[in-house]
Amino acid sequence: MDQNPTGAKIVVGVDGSEPSIEALRYAASLAPALGAKIHAVACWHFPYLYAGIVEAADVQEYENSARQSLEEAIKRAFDGREQPDIHTSVLNGPAASTLIDASEGANMLILGRRGHGGFSGLRLGSVSTACVSHATCPVLVVHGGGKRHSH
Repeated sequence: MDQNPTGAKIVVGVDGSEPSIEALRYAASLAPALGAKIHAVACWHFPYLYAGIVEAADVQEYENSARQSLEEAIKRAFDGREQPDIHTSVLNGPAASTLIDASEGANMLILGRRGHGGFSGLRLGSVSTACVSHATCPVLVVHGGGKRHSH
């Protein structure tokens, strides 16, 4: 029997940062209420500025690194417990546009407030800002590390 008769899904952007790990935890807590499956997505993007300078094996390393980061983030989010209901994808492309495309038809897109890179003083990361502005589904942006802030 299909465990997801509605076809509902929650897409989670995962880069291995604490906020993205917290996003996975939020997805796991919301999925049962929505009757949704979780689709964890890691993005990798080869800087084409270097195209022609590096070997194809170096390009493959970007994808392998994203895959490893995704697998480790899922283990950390759920204390190593097996998560058979989480579908994973490692997609090539800039994070914002790739996550927006991946969330097409989803019930929700969940992201961490700040990922790896960027400027720590900004309130919301550039990927989160782009997704909030352009995704066609609701977007939940969570803080990382289990910290709760009151405003």
